[in-house]
Amino acid sequence: MQLNIVRNMHKLLLILFAVFAFSFQGCKKGDLDFNNSDAAHPKIPVTVSDVYMYYNGVPSVSTSVAAGGNITIQLNIPSSSGRTIKEITRVAFANTTSNYAIIQNPNPAYSSPAPPLTGPYSATSVAGSGTSVTFTTSLADYATRTKSTLVTAGGTATSFLGRYLYFLVTLDDGSTLIPVPVRVYVDN
Repeated sequence: MQLNIVRNMHKLLLILFAVFAFSFQGCKKGDLDFNNSDAAHPKIPVTVSDVYMYYNGVPSVSTSVAAGGNITIQLNIPSSSGRTIKEITRVAFANTTSNYAIIQNPNPAYSSPAPPLTGPYSATSVAGSGTSVTFTTSLADYATRTKSTLVTAGGTATSFLGRYLYFLVTLDDGSTLIPVPVRVYVDN
């Protein structure tokens, strides 16, 4: 009697294992949701050349309130890729490092929730130059567009801006890249 129970348990375990193994056969890379996939990396790597530091794997640039609060982010691709950067087509803000869907939206999220402001990144794209492209903005513009309150030059706080910047980069052949988001560190 006990021998039959053990044999039945072994058969049941083998059947469960087979069902478990075959359940993963339907997964294809094309079925991945880009917004939730850590395997979704651009075919051509995009780096930040003016990186201040990496925080949790996210490149960060720095700015200073006392120095005027200008924010500059220079994105690069390797010259060995055989491609050049045509433009930054879109810029968006998000509260997390995994919100890639926000940059895929055809409405530039950088100009929301505040009304669209004039500037090269809201009305038109930012032109690239060879294998690099530079995005510039300011703390004042960030505060206006995100309806955020920033520290003043007299403050003592140093911190990161509350939102990450996402970029949609278009190459000379029309293909697009979405690099990892960039964070901005603010010093007084």
